[in-house]
Amino acid sequence: MDKIIQELRGKEDAIQQGMQLVKAAEHAERYKDMCSLMRMVVDLANAKNEDLDTEGRNLLSVGYKNLVGAGRGSHRHIKHQMDHKESDLMPGYLNVIAKETTDICKEVLEVLENQLIPKADQLRKEETDESKMYQKVEASIFYLKMAGDYYRYLAEIDKENGYDEKAKDLYLKGSALAEDNLAPTDPIRLGLALNLSVCYYEILNNKKEACRLAKKAFDDAISKLDRLEEAQYKDATLIMQLLRDNLTLWTTNDNEGDGEEEDLQVENAE
Repeated sequence: MDKIIQELRGKEDAIQQGMQLVKAAEHAERYKDMCSLMRMVVDLANAKNEDLDTEGRNLLSVGYKNLVGAGRGSHRHIKHQMDHKESDLMPGYLNVIAKETTDICKEVLEVLENQLIPKADQLRKEETDESKMYQKVEASIFYLKMAGDYYRYLAEIDKENGYDEKAKDLYLKGSALAEDNLAPTDPIRLGLALNLSVCYYEILNNKKEACRLAKKAFDDAISKLDRLEEAQYKDATLIMQLLRDNLTLWTTNDNEGDGEEEDLQVENAE
């Protein structure tokens, strides 16, 4: 893959060809290749003072979500086994999985914090065409939410380095921008509210605030549903159902914070 990327970088249409390969890698479930190619696309777009379009953002998210998802699942499984039976080898194996998962999170966070978030903020502040402003704001919120997600994943593994507060701060920054610029039924705003509530519940151990945020997002959106077209209605109600599912689970198990319920909790709809 490194050789292919090196060859691509020298082509005039490197971004277009790179995106074609990203889609091929997605269909082949080659998520590591997806991520490598998307990092190249980000580099080239930044060099042209451009941001990723909606498709590019979604492909970046899908690639890393699948890549890190396996590590998160493995880490939870091994940790659960360690909680129920002793083994001299388990802690070392858990550390191997934790390092692999942490490296993936830090890799995507480097792209988000050093390239995508600053570029999106710059382009948003420079935009003078009101008709294009929504797209610029949407991009900033998308990246802030995504960065919050990966700090949350780090906080699942490492509770000592302030990743929990970093996740919360990014989510809250994105939430403030979303509340000022996006409708309560907007899928990005709803997904951000969903993941922020999950962060409060699972990571920050603030169940009351988690339930408050989830309920507020659900109530704010349901009051506006009748104004949506069919496609928008479907997207909004999908995430609203996830909010309701979490609220039901949390209020039922509010005295059972043993960590095992984590596997039952939904996060966001991709």
